[in-house]
Amino acid sequence: MKKTKWFLLSLLLLASIVLVACGGTTEPAAPAEEAAPAEEASPVTLRVLIHQNPPMVEFMKAFNDKFEAAYPNVTVDMSVVEAGDLSTVTQTRLTANDIDVIDIFGFSNAAQSYMKNVDPPNWQTLIEAGLLMDLTGQPFVDNYDEATIRDAGSYNGKVYSINLGRVSYSGMFVNKDLLAEVGVEVPTTWTELVAACDAVTSADYSCMTAGGADGWPIFVGSYGLLGAEYPDQAGLVEGLWTGSIKWNDAKSTELFDRYQIYATQMMESGVTGLSHDAAPARYAAGDVAFMPTGVWQAPALEEAAPEFDWTYVPFPGSDNPEDNQYLFGKYDQGWAIAADSPNQEAALNYLTMFSEPDNYQEFANAVGFIPTQSTATLNSKLGEAVAPYLANYRVGFEQFWVAPKGAGQWSNGSQAASWFQPYNEWDDPVALANQAQEDLQAGLDANQ
Repeated sequence: MKKTKWFLLSLLLLASIVLVACGGTTEPAAPAEEAAPAEEASPVTLRVLIHQNPPMVEFMKAFNDKFEAAYPNVTVDMSVVEAGDLSTVTQTRLTANDIDVIDIFGFSNAAQSYMKNVDPPNWQTLIEAGLLMDLTGQPFVDNYDEATIRDAGSYNGKVYSINLGRVSYSGMFVNKDLLAEVGVEVPTTWTELVAACDAVTSADYSCMTAGGADGWPIFVGSYGLLGAEYPDQAGLVEGLWTGSIKWNDAKSTELFDRYQIYATQMMESGVTGLSHDAAPARYAAGDVAFMPTGVWQAPALEEAAPEFDWTYVPFPGSDNPEDNQYLFGKYDQGWAIAADSPNQEAALNYLTMFSEPDNYQEFANAVGFIPTQSTATLNSKLGEAVAPYLANYRVGFEQFWVAPKGAGQWSNGSQAASWFQPYNEWDDPVALANQAQEDLQAGLDANQ
């Protein structure tokens, strides 16, 4: 009986060997408690490039740790360069195909069809060379508001970047306590602003301050005046190029006249000795009514005087209140992906995870940008102040302007407020408006 049993077992073993040798595919199933291990993903080094911005760099370090924990096969190799070097480094590394995810500023200064003989900006060159991935239709794009995608990340109807934040430079900080003491309301028109300044100076206070020693804060402080006079900033640029708007036509001459009033009568004496960085502390002293400047000064103002009661409103440069409801500015950092990246799946996962509302909210809190996701809020005093105006946010003139080659030094009239004495040589707004148009026309004529 035992011999018969062993003989049958031997026959079964022999049959199984024959089946395997003949290519049979039937295999015994693994025991339920010992499931076959999943195949591990291949290691990936995701190369990320960002510009130097201390709060952003610190946030990105923490985010990279979070991303690596979610994707254990990915190691993030992040490079940090100065903002002024970002464009050049981006082009170099894209050409060498040694970058995957790119920090790219909001698309601006595109060469338009009505412009002649102008050089396209670097982002436009990269797209036309096929170096940036088309992100159109990626689900994470829908997390950002439509205007942001259109204004700061699209070209020829396709999406190449998601922009992460914007700033405004066209408003002014308002000293609420001082206005209450003097007995005037927050001005909503140019005439009301002139009257408010008269009341403030009559009470032995100063109307406005800015970092006049650096020059540029004076004309940046008047960007709201420019926007109030010309709410369609892109239309203004096109009009100047085509000749339908001139720096010395009736409307623009009025603008130059208000530039002079703003720069020489509304500004307190001594601003030519005040740097941009010193302006918030000067304003926080409490004896100045307004500080026209960008929202980026809010943290410094809060640090200088935490109890100072201020708000931030659009500069009321027009006598039509409806023209004074806009905040103009520019888009800052965004994300793009190299079109030839060998790690496209990891790169898309990186942008997807970053764009999740909770992660994006942490980013907005860390860097203080005005958010570009509708679900996010800027959790600060500035955020509360600008919230009512975000629906009316518009891209500013300097993000559209491209000067004609051969134009003279006074051709960009958006900067004219800083050309009056004591900041520069001019004292006649009509003469300056004529010179600005003459210098612009020289460039236009040279490119016919």
